[in-house]
This record gives sequence, C-alpha cells and structure tokens, in this order.
Amino acid sequence: MALLRPFAPGPGVDPFQLTASARAIGAELSVSFQLDGPLDQLVLPAPTAVPRRCDGLWQSSCFEAFVGVENDCGYWELNVSCRGDWNLYRFDAYRHGGREEQRLQALPVTWQRTDQRLTLALALPLPSWLTTADPRLEIALTTVLEHREMGCQYWALRHCGAEPDFHQRASFVGLQQLH
Repeated sequence: MALLRPFAPGPGVDPFQLTASARAIGAELSVSFQLDGPLDQLVLPAPTAVPRRCDGLWQSSCFEAFVGVENDCGYWELNVSCRGDWNLYRFDAYRHGGREEQRLQALPVTWQRTDQRLTLALALPLPSWLTTADPRLEIALTTVLEHREMGCQYWALRHCGAEPDFHQRASFVGLQQLH
C-alpha cells in the first residue's frame, strides 16, 4: 500500500494515516484504500443499501482514482463516497470534455469499518482496448476527507500544484510504481 499525503498537513490531519493500492487483475483494476485514525472526527456516512451513480461526490468524504495512459491527454475519474454512491467520468484532456462513462453501469464496493479503521475495495473494469498489462497505464489515487471541525482536506500520492488539483497529470504515477 502506498501512503497518501494531505495537501495541508497540520494538527487536524496528523492523527490520520491513509494508504491505497492499485493492481492489475485480468481486465480489471483492483483499487483499495485504508484509512486509520479517529474516524468520529470525520463526516463518513454509513453505506446505503442501494448505491447509485451520483454527481458532486467529491464535495464531501470521497475516495478517488484517476486512470490514464502515458502520452494520452484523456483520462477517467472514479469517485466513490462512503455511502457507496459512485461515478466514473471520462475526460478528453485536463478538465475538458468531462462526461459520465456509460459503459460502466454498476460498481460493487466492499467496505469494512471499525472505530479506528475504514477500508474499501473495488474492481474497476477497463475498456477492452486498455489492458491492465499495458506498461503505460498511469494512476493517481486520491481522497477527500471531510472533517467535522475543519472542512475538507485533500489527500494524494503526490500534490503537484499550489492548490489541490487531482486532475494534474504530473501527479499520476505508473501502475508498476504502486507494487
């Protein structure tokens, strides 16, 4: 598991540790996150019985994966809320042409939660032309954590700008770097 870092470190985020991983398994990208710390300090709604596709999930606690191919401006953005609601967007270039990826109609997510740990795991099917064995596959694993007292904090493998911006391709890493 790779360590995610907060954009703005400080006392409110210090008690938390957030790790994530992504692995190629057949025609799917297996993604997992593990959050450790005093979860009662965060806004983490309980999972719903029927998760649905929703917009704006990043405005509260949300686990995310950005997936692209080296030297290709296009990429996908996956958002999964603590309720289990989700969405997958396809972008043609940096923040341009964003639209729902219609080829994905459901996204099963597995959750486990204790007082001090939250884990989630999912398997994202990839388009047939993009195999998980492709050495050019790049990914950014990110999370928005909404603190009850401090608002949203932004976590990522790598922050590359003056403001939190998970869409920046400079923050994507080769999938092999996560092993």
